[in-house]
Amino acid sequence: MISRLSNFRVVAALVLSLTFGVTAAESQRPDAGPTVAALRHPAELYDPVAQPGAEVKAGHARFTVLTPQLIRMEWAADGRFENHPSLVFLNRNLPMPKFTTSVTKSGTQDFLTLKTRELKLVYAYNEFGSEKFTAENLHVEFELNGQTVTWHPGLEDTENLQGTTRTLDGALGGKTKEPMGPGLISRAGWALVDDSTRPLFDSDDFRFTAGEKSPWPWVMERPAGDRQDWYFFGYGHDYKQALGDFIKVAGPIPLPPRFAFGAWWSRYWAYSDQELDELVRGFQQNSTPLDVLVIDMDWHRTYGQMFWNRRDDASGHELGWSGYSWNKLLFPEPQKFLAHIHDEGLKVTLNLHPASGVQPFEDPYAAMARAMGMDPAAKQYVPFDITNKNFARNYFDILHHPLEKQGIDFWWLDWQQEPNTRTAGVSPTWWLNYTHFSDQEREGKRPLLFHRWGGLGNHRYQIGFSGDTISVWDSLAFQPWFTATAANVGYAYWSHDIGGHMPGVVDPELYTRWIQFGIFSPILRTHTTKNADSERRAWAYPEPYSGIMRAAFQRRYAMLPYVYTEARRTYDTGVAFLHPLYYDWPEQDAAYTSKGEYLFGDGLLVAPIVKPADADTDLAHESVWLPPGEWYCWPTGRHLSGPSTTEVSASIDQTPVYVRSGTILPMAPPMETSNAKPLDPLILTVFPLKDGERGSYTLYEDAGDTRAYENNQDMRTPILAEQLGAATEMTIHPAQGSYPGMVLRRGYELRLPGDWPPNQVTVNGRALSYEAKAGVPGWRYEGNTLTTIVTLPSTSVRTEKRVVITREAALIARRTELNGFPGAMTRLREAFDVMQQTWPLRVPPDTLIDAMQSGDRIGYTPAEAGSELRHFAEVLPQAIAAVHADAKGLPPEEEKAIEERRQRLKGEEAAQAEKMLVDYKTRGLKAAALVDDIHVGGH
Repeated sequence: MISRLSNFRVVAALVLSLTFGVTAAESQRPDAGPTVAALRHPAELYDPVAQPGAEVKAGHARFTVLTPQLIRMEWAADGRFENHPSLVFLNRNLPMPKFTTSVTKSGTQDFLTLKTRELKLVYAYNEFGSEKFTAENLHVEFELNGQTVTWHPGLEDTENLQGTTRTLDGALGGKTKEPMGPGLISRAGWALVDDSTRPLFDSDDFRFTAGEKSPWPWVMERPAGDRQDWYFFGYGHDYKQALGDFIKVAGPIPLPPRFAFGAWWSRYWAYSDQELDELVRGFQQNSTPLDVLVIDMDWHRTYGQMFWNRRDDASGHELGWSGYSWNKLLFPEPQKFLAHIHDEGLKVTLNLHPASGVQPFEDPYAAMARAMGMDPAAKQYVPFDITNKNFARNYFDILHHPLEKQGIDFWWLDWQQEPNTRTAGVSPTWWLNYTHFSDQEREGKRPLLFHRWGGLGNHRYQIGFSGDTISVWDSLAFQPWFTATAANVGYAYWSHDIGGHMPGVVDPELYTRWIQFGIFSPILRTHTTKNADSERRAWAYPEPYSGIMRAAFQRRYAMLPYVYTEARRTYDTGVAFLHPLYYDWPEQDAAYTSKGEYLFGDGLLVAPIVKPADADTDLAHESVWLPPGEWYCWPTGRHLSGPSTTEVSASIDQTPVYVRSGTILPMAPPMETSNAKPLDPLILTVFPLKDGERGSYTLYEDAGDTRAYENNQDMRTPILAEQLGAATEMTIHPAQGSYPGMVLRRGYELRLPGDWPPNQVTVNGRALSYEAKAGVPGWRYEGNTLTTIVTLPSTSVRTEKRVVITREAALIARRTELNGFPGAMTRLREAFDVMQQTWPLRVPPDTLIDAMQSGDRIGYTPAEAGSELRHFAEVLPQAIAAVHADAKGLPPEEEKAIEERRQRLKGEEAAQAEKMLVDYKTRGLKAAALVDDIHVGGH
């Protein structure tokens, strides 16, 4: 029975929203501050019946005004309209927007005109209502950038911004085997979702309050007959509002457990339990954090799976792909093994290919056969039939729940078989996602699912497994755009095979760049095919790649407080935290064409390097478009103003990340797993503000693994920063809200990069002393990045902390001298390293060493920063000139002496001398390219 729950919806709770890095323009708004109100989602409680006043009937048509920009349009030959939830649209009982209707006559035709604040709908009909919606009898008008846009049935949406596709299996770059589906937004200003043939749910209650005894909403076919059921989205270029309203009618994007945002290890390999233990120790010994252990299909019996003996099982599928019985040779004691892995702080998922049903050789076969009314003695396999509710209940109770009790935390569904189920219109991908996700809800868990995209509505069932891509640069280059574009259908959590899948081997540069994209992705999961030569352990690669990759993993874990807060924001708003630039700058053409860039949360713009470096310079080159506003380049410390295009030259350890002016980034101290210890100290990185500018952020925290987040059991800490002349004022407001196990006291570390050292730091009016030692209450200064670091002692999270960092006014007037200095230190050190390798022919010039050590000297004596920067400005041109002079070759007299000595050498020594000369010239050119890329001063 369809329940009406409008009263509940009217009184949905208002709570603190998440406020993020506020730009200078936003800071002038009267409501800018630490908190604003936001509507919370009633957890899984839907009402598919709209308020009666929102419905307008005309002949055999019904129009339901859901929002001022979203109208449901139905036509039924029998005049009977559908009130059940569909697989996509679950909730139609929204606060009724204001609208007007009028009906006029012309001959035998009636003309209905329906006007909302944003849309004008006109429908021509007669008393018989026999005509379907057509271009002749229906149109909708709205204004877009001062022009009237008219939509009618049959109009092609040539400017749709696309959504996503089921899988990237076999994809080579952007050449996907399955087409990209349409998105819910379009540059044309409208999008139409045809729900006419999509099956329905027989119930609207997805709360599962009685646990596994709760009623389970199930699929049902639509009534027979000729009918249309459309949803018209007329949001213009307000893409965020369109997606926000979509989750009101289609359900929110659930918040994954916190551990899911840590690192996942995955490899298609027949691991033994001992090998996995050794792998986990490898992560620990190499300071590489890890949270999830993915065990591919060899956890169960696979019967060899060798290319020369492959055969089918009784279902007609390849023997060994499906399985529900542990391989006891590889895992003699599965439960003890899983308990040990959990003791290490990790979660475990197993791979499933359920298409074969349950074969007679499986351990749970007899129980499953009896439950399905079959005689186990007949040894007939149990067919897979997931839309059969009896099969589905037994599928979970008999096949999956016992494995979960042994210690399996969630499931990796790897469905690759038939496109259909026995229920018309229901794909097995879609329904497996729903049943697996809702089964965990019935168990009382915060669900986590790892499977492919099943179609519209699957935003409710994260996380997406994008499939087996080919390990080439083109595949990496496609994934940033692909991941961001999925936000257009609310699909926020694609997980890619970092490193690609096949053939398995990737060169160090490509793998490093893929990981650098991965840390700025929703999910960080490495993977590869069963290839003995493939390698995905970061520490197994040579330096410098190994160290760079380890640092990337550590950076991801440092950013987890930000990532988790942004994931909560995704749940609240329907806007995926990794999304295209055109959400924020819809009238900028470059926001649509800059496909390699995306926003990662509200504060960060990321442009991953997706092509190899130039062989002569070891620098990778990209053009990056920066949107309007002020941006701080995280790797280099450069200040840039948009809209503009900047040419980037990135060394292997650099990922172009641009931070909105005034962003406050919450970060964590080093941890081996995401939940290794409480978030203590809380690290707050405050990026440079202009004078008079304010920034704000509200850190979100909850238990991390329960559904209590849906019912306000969380803690939010508002943080404000403001630049007032020579002083930066920061206020950490008392934490609001609570949840079981929350931290009650903690320390804080404030980091302010790209600015002069302070001459005074106060906390709640009391001065802090200068302390060069990390972790000791007080302040210190990191010269190479020009970062002030303020360490606060542990205090109650319920008390306010007001920190004022004051600098000399004379230095503030010279702030432009700091622009790009951290990047200069990096480039000078890289040039120094290159030139060190030219010995014994040459050594790095003294001026290069002098310039390179500027940051180091400032770190030792912050009070000398002003004079050191003046000296740096003098010596830098000399250093660059010296490097270029060296790159032109040796002085004639030195070259002559070397040649004379070389001619006296024989055999291997002569060859080494020749190689030394060639290397010298090559490294000289690389050093020159590195110093050419230095940008210091100006803004």
